[in-house]
Amino acid sequence: MLAWDGPGGDHHRELVMRRVREMLDSGRSQSLRSDCDDLQCPLRWVVIAPLTGEEGVLGALVAYGSRESAVLVRAATEVARWVSVQLELAELDRSRTRIVEAEIRALRAQISPHFIFNSLAAIASFVRTDPERARELLLEFADFTRYSFRRHGDFTHLADELRSIEQYLALAGARFGDRLKVTLQVAPEVLPVALPFLCLQPLVENAVKHGLEDSRDEFKVTIAARDAGAEAVVVIEDNGVGMDPERLRRILAGEHTTSSGIGLSNVDERLRQVYGDDYGLVIETGVGAGMKITLRFPKYRAGVHPAAPAGRDRDQKRWMAR
Repeated sequence: MLAWDGPGGDHHRELVMRRVREMLDSGRSQSLRSDCDDLQCPLRWVVIAPLTGEEGVLGALVAYGSRESAVLVRAATEVARWVSVQLELAELDRSRTRIVEAEIRALRAQISPHFIFNSLAAIASFVRTDPERARELLLEFADFTRYSFRRHGDFTHLADELRSIEQYLALAGARFGDRLKVTLQVAPEVLPVALPFLCLQPLVENAVKHGLEDSRDEFKVTIAARDAGAEAVVVIEDNGVGMDPERLRRILAGEHTTSSGIGLSNVDERLRQVYGDDYGLVIETGVGAGMKITLRFPKYRAGVHPAAPAGRDRDQKRWMAR
């Protein structure tokens, strides 16, 4: 019994629960005389309507009256139907949440163990020769993993995502040295914009992984975030190995799955789920021609409100001072 409103609860609870159990077994509404023996009790007629969800009958709504009434039957049935719709919507929300959580777990799994091992090895190489840099890199590594594997929130702020990218690039730079050239161009106005968690970071990781590990040439990556009126626009561009456009089309369509494809298709799908099909990834690429990825985010969107983590204001001030 989750709730009882009105008189009769002191002696009707056990009586009605017996009827509810019968309704749960049959799944059908019931309208019948009350079993109450108290002649002074005003509750003489009872209507029991099922509450349903995707998995069948989940509970019951019970309405009492002083006499048999078709109005009471209709009212109880309509209210039960409305509650059932709300239960189905709640289940749908939970399903969507589980899907989003699974997609984020897939992105976290994409963070290569080799990157973690190589980062720690790079940090270890500075322990004796440059202890201060080793300490700074270790702090960057701790913050990067803490952010990437956090367990709360489907959304984040652009400032937090950019900070995580900067940490990733610092760790990659410790390994690859002068081969990695990074340019950051960020408009302070867009730092508070909310966006799906782990939305930019996988794109930068893919670019660095294929641009540096698959080539011996100098790798340049530019990350630009600018104000575009009601939207924020982020562009990630590199001079790496690029990709065949047809292969990219198959990846975004879910027809071809690779380690890099998981990140691209995952981010594209989540953007479309949150903002609509007009906000998917726009990718320009070709074999040997590098890759340019453009993302747009509405500055304000109902339901996209990340909780501000500790240190976010500090990180925004830090970016504005750059």
